[in-house]
Amino acid sequence: MAHLIHTTAAILCALTLFSNVSAASLFGVTSTTRQANLHRPTKNADIFLLRGGGVEEDQDAQRFRPYLPHTLSIRDSLMIAHSFHSHPSFGPAGGMHGATYTVDVEFASAKLHPECNWVIDIGVASDLVAEVLRQYNYKNLDQIFGDNVMTTTEFMCRVIFEGVAKNLKERQLANPEEDGFHGWIKVTLWESHKAWGSYEGPLL
Repeated sequence: MAHLIHTTAAILCALTLFSNVSAASLFGVTSTTRQANLHRPTKNADIFLLRGGGVEEDQDAQRFRPYLPHTLSIRDSLMIAHSFHSHPSFGPAGGMHGATYTVDVEFASAKLHPECNWVIDIGVASDLVAEVLRQYNYKNLDQIFGDNVMTTTEFMCRVIFEGVAKNLKERQLANPEEDGFHGWIKVTLWESHKAWGSYEGPLL
């Protein structure tokens, strides 16, 4: 009987502790943290609302991707030449060589367009991605970015992300009557089936 009472008490204690843990805190965000972030002075306060996370040393940096259940992905390809300027860390790849990437760009949003039930117009998304890739396709990246810039897969993910985000924002400014895309963009470059890199962030 004493063992049963002890076990029951332990269960009740665990349930009490668990009841004090919100669903958000299970993902690393407590209600206290959220309130602190919402009142934190920053030029991009709405970022905290979007991602629901904390901040890095750079207050404009996003640590966590929010829960955005709807996604649309565009796939394209990119063929480039580049070198790593004979840097010893890259071994044989330090010299000039070619690379063919499969490019995936994912658009994620909290809700669908109220009329069209899409994350983003797939034709618009395809054109935006193609327009950015056209700047680098069949090009020597050494000539575009200059000496001593290591055009790694990770670096190019960020470059393409910034290009897609810039083009999308310009389109939205030119067409304010459209209910455009708002959410998260993730760019992934596949070097092969064994290795890939990505860069992601919000579009506000």
